[in-house]
Amino acid sequence: MPAGLERFNSTSADDVRRALLTCCRSLRWADRVTEHRPYPDIESLLAAGDEAAYDLTPADLAEALAGESLTLLPDGTYSAAHTALSAAHAAYESRFGHVFVICLDDVAPEEELDQVLAAIRSRLANDPEEERPLAAEELRRLARGRLTRLVRDSHDQPTPGRALGARGTARPAAINPHPADRRRPHPGSRPAEPGGRPVE
Repeated sequence: MPAGLERFNSTSADDVRRALLTCCRSLRWADRVTEHRPYPDIESLLAAGDEAAYDLTPADLAEALAGESLTLLPDGTYSAAHTALSAAHAAYESRFGHVFVICLDDVAPEEELDQVLAAIRSRLANDPEEERPLAAEELRRLARGRLTRLVRDSHDQPTPGRALGARGTARPAAINPHPADRRRPHPGSRPAEPGGRPVE
């Protein structure tokens, strides 16, 4: 059993729930994953996370989406890209009422900007009923990647991830946060992500 999983299984429920909310900001999702401990292996943990994500209600999904933040661009990205991405995000949020989410774990860094812009423009053609399951699936993929890194890295202090960390590439919070940071995060908050600034 990996050391990270051992700690995940044995840490207090409050600390685990707090860390899980950095993976998916649905309280119901975090509660379900917490309550099913202990997990015999990482695959069982990921399966539980997937199952909890598939069972999110529309209200749970809205809560989780409200906790996501805008895509961050790498330092040095030309200003035209910021303008294009900002406009695309604004159009998407105006149409669907929440930020655009996409998992970029399997995308090369140099392809991320094009991937995000193409995906936003494609999904803008959806109606809200078509878009909701797509957003839910991207959230599930984001949560799965973040949960994997959470367990793998739970014995380390959190460090910044890649610039597009808001989309699943950043290392999530450690299982045992610093005592000064033990406040339960609000599910609708949008914490700053490392590696850049949100596009406004």
